[in-house]
Amino acid sequence: MDARGFIITAVLALGLVGAVGSTAQPAGARSVRLTAPAEPVVVELFTAQGCSGCPAANEAVEALSAEPGVIALTYAVDYWDYLGWPDTFAKPEFAQRQRAYQAAMRLRSVYTPQVVIDGRRQISGAEGEAIQAAVDEEAARRVFPPEVQFRQGADAVGIGSGRPPQGGADVWAVTYRPGPQTVTVADGDNRGRDVRHVNVVKGLTRLGEWTGRPILLALPAATDPDDQVVVLVQRRSDRRILTAAAP
Repeated sequence: MDARGFIITAVLALGLVGAVGSTAQPAGARSVRLTAPAEPVVVELFTAQGCSGCPAANEAVEALSAEPGVIALTYAVDYWDYLGWPDTFAKPEFAQRQRAYQAAMRLRSVYTPQVVIDGRRQISGAEGEAIQAAVDEEAARRVFPPEVQFRQGADAVGIGSGRPPQGGADVWAVTYRPGPQTVTVADGDNRGRDVRHVNVVKGLTRLGEWTGRPILLALPAATDPDDQVVVLVQRRSDRRILTAAAP
């Protein structure tokens, strides 16, 4: 039995019987990539309803969300609320996540719209074609991450064995509302405008630490049957995402 086969066996020994998750995404815009990459590409958009340049970036990420092998997530930040419109989806922890990327990538400041791809690179959300090119480059990257499997019923997730990164890795559950949502902005720079978002993140939960050994972790209980969850295994030191999966 090869190493990866042993990973699957070890995780199944923990009681997992579900299939390996990958890229559950709602159908939206026309798909561009014809086949999914071996590991999904995670596209994280940091946006705000009060940001005048954000609706175009929201649209670009919505188009990406329909591609095979892309997990697109939208985080609304609250630091533009002072312009006159409190973002209806924003939570402080989303801006904290963006600031963690800022520190890891040694950026001078946070901004919107910002797209972070696989936790490895960032690009302005205004650069639609460049975002697509960056996603395609990440899709070609093979990193041989740990296997991820969900227990039937999606109440727990197993992370297989592998070589842990220096500094360790965290396992995150990202709860989001799949598909598009539209908000009519009543004040601020986008006053009177309908702002559309896709796959809006509702919560972030740190499930535990991955040390290279197989582990089984409970997923947060669903509070809304329409919500979905993505599990990320993310290096603690530089915030790079080792792998991601959805039930």
